[in-house]
Amino acid sequence: MTQTNMHLIALVIWLAATLTATPALPQQATQGIADGVGTEVVDTDQTVSVTENVRDDQIANRIESILKATGWYMGIKVEVQDGIVFLDGTAASSKRQIWARDLAAKTDGVVAVVNRIVVTQGSDFSIDPALSELQGLWNKTVAAAPLIVLALLILPLAYFLSTGVARMARWVLQDRLGSPFLRDITARFIALPVFLIGLYIVLQIAGLTQLAISVLGGAGVIGIVIGFAFRDIAENFLASLLLSLRQPFRRGDFVDVGGHQGVVHSMNTRSTVLVSPEGNHIQIPNAAVFKATIENFTASPSRRGSFDVGVGYDAAISDVQEIILAELFAHEAISAEPEPMVLADTLGAATVNIKIYYWFDGAAISPLKLRSVLIRRVKKALTEAGISMPDEAREIIFPEGIPLATAGAADTAAPHSAPQRIPEATSEPETSVVDDDLSNEVEKLDRQMQVQVEGDKDNNLLDS
Repeated sequence: MTQTNMHLIALVIWLAATLTATPALPQQATQGIADGVGTEVVDTDQTVSVTENVRDDQIANRIESILKATGWYMGIKVEVQDGIVFLDGTAASSKRQIWARDLAAKTDGVVAVVNRIVVTQGSDFSIDPALSELQGLWNKTVAAAPLIVLALLILPLAYFLSTGVARMARWVLQDRLGSPFLRDITARFIALPVFLIGLYIVLQIAGLTQLAISVLGGAGVIGIVIGFAFRDIAENFLASLLLSLRQPFRRGDFVDVGGHQGVVHSMNTRSTVLVSPEGNHIQIPNAAVFKATIENFTASPSRRGSFDVGVGYDAAISDVQEIILAELFAHEAISAEPEPMVLADTLGAATVNIKIYYWFDGAAISPLKLRSVLIRRVKKALTEAGISMPDEAREIIFPEGIPLATAGAADTAAPHSAPQRIPEATSEPETSVVDDDLSNEVEKLDRQMQVQVEGDKDNNLLDS
């Protein structure tokens, strides 16, 4: 018996032992390759030896005899040229194809392998792969059961701890932050790390740190997309936080926001609601409120009003100033500090324009009513003092025409009619019904202030 036949018989015996005793293989064996029908062939790290001086035909015969002995291949043919092995034939699975390639690559004298074995899938029906996957899933579930129980214990504990920290933060910030909304946001921000620590512990124990990073990265991308989609909502929400922190106005203040005047009704996470002097509700987005110029008339009760008066060039400006100042000081609604001012402003076409400034309590007195009363009283005082207040242009109407007379017919001309009497100006009374009621019209908006606007019933950020 030749040496080649002895090696072939030994290989067949080894393959038979492997197929029948695979479960008893030692742990140090390298990973095997399944043949696709349930049998597993185990490879070793040892190379297949032929002879010391290997010829191409010896390599081809050796590999082809081994492949035919397995019975896995149809039409197998092996050719070797200068140490390059060419494999031809068909196999029932890709794993058998790979096994043939690895076998040839580990043979002495082989420098390269060209694997041209074609895989032909069989039509055998088997549920063994599905059962194998189910078994593997069950084994993983059993192995992960302690981690699942630990997560069910740690995550609720972290949640309750974060809730307790939030409540304590609200209690500590009760006297430091007047806005309930700002207190709630700050408390949640302080309590969030407590829950994140618990989540990190669970992920670290489960070995899912990389998965958590991937999820957070995906959440970040999703957050960016959502942020662009709901940019206006996010902008208004952040503006409400900043407005709650800065507090440029409170409920009931009379303000001017970007040209909109009214009493502050409420503010939610989207908009600020004003009640105009006409009684209408004006909703302004918080982002626009934050960017706009805000004029708060209620922040300081002392307000300044002004109006203009034009007097004739024949009047002494100093006399006019004394008359107007006397009227201003005589009215009880005008504040003595700061003192009123009566200043010559401009020289007009027919009048000298006088600018009048005065201060009053804007929280209690209507600026419109007070201005009307002062104009009436100043006009009355100037008229009684003989101060003219001409118009820039005056039209004189002659109902019966203008009579004409020539120099030669002076004696024969019809006598001129008596000049018409200019009617005297109607005298102003000392007091008027308007003087008795100078209350601020904002006080009459209580009904509109009590009306609930959508979104403000339980979420008014101005309630302290």
